[in-house]
Amino acid sequence: MSVLLLTACSEEPALRIGSNQWPGYEPVYLARELGDFARSEVRLVELPSATDVMQYLRNGNLDGGMLTLDEALTLMAEGVPLRAVLVLDVSNGADAVLAHPQFKNLSDLKGRRVGVEISALGAVMLESLLEAADLHRDDIEVVPLTVDRQRQAFLDHAVDAVITFEPTLSQLRSLGAVTLFDSSRIPGRIVDVLVLREDILDEQAGHVRALLDGYFQARRYLDEQPATAIGRMAPRVHMNNADFRTALAGIRLPDLDENRQLLGGSSPRLTATAEDLLTLMVEWKLVESTPDVARLADDRFLPGHR
Repeated sequence: MSVLLLTACSEEPALRIGSNQWPGYEPVYLARELGDFARSEVRLVELPSATDVMQYLRNGNLDGGMLTLDEALTLMAEGVPLRAVLVLDVSNGADAVLAHPQFKNLSDLKGRRVGVEISALGAVMLESLLEAADLHRDDIEVVPLTVDRQRQAFLDHAVDAVITFEPTLSQLRSLGAVTLFDSSRIPGRIVDVLVLREDILDEQAGHVRALLDGYFQARRYLDEQPATAIGRMAPRVHMNNADFRTALAGIRLPDLDENRQLLGGSSPRLTATAEDLLTLMVEWKLVESTPDVARLADDRFLPGHR
């Protein structure tokens, strides 16, 4: 009985990892489906938007989340202690400016309503489209719009264009929306990361390693059996296989070696990206304080780390 009680008390609670729907996060859910980590080790929590994931992290209702880099930096600036343990994807066309069919060029958006989630990702895309269209910020009407509300707002003509991402992007395209600009024109600027609260890294180190080991096993499955893997992942985000394959083509999924380069060494590449992004976030007044990004990247839990 003493041995059983000791074992029960030493068991780590499951890691609670939150996300919204985004194709770049799906290999984590694929790992769960394949049984690459136990549900007692990792509990995945799907929420309507990244805004909700951030709120759950603020409240301590999640141990980690899959977020864009700017969202992670926003939380850090608010005092939420986070470390990035995995770079999930880099957008290369999967974030886009979509408009109603009568708009043929970016310059046509002058004086029009553009729906965008107020975040640095939105700011990056907005600044980039304004530069490409030779417009100023006051040339358009910015309509704050979380991603879960964008589809209906677009269909209701409450906005003339939206800055959005998959799967909403493919859904709106299938309904006639046209692409005026996408992230392939700003390579390397939009990054998604898996972040964990600092206080659980040592307490649940075993579960963190199980999560990352399972992720890279799922990545190998995707590389070796892409058709079967896509067939498993697409329905979960309400996409058909063809649209999901197109969405994956719009993002780059860094492998283990690239993750080591992004997160490891004396000058992690992710740190430089975060510093550039923070400059924009300060300019747009998206953060009130500047977090210490030198503490962001953490490669200790990657498979094979020594």
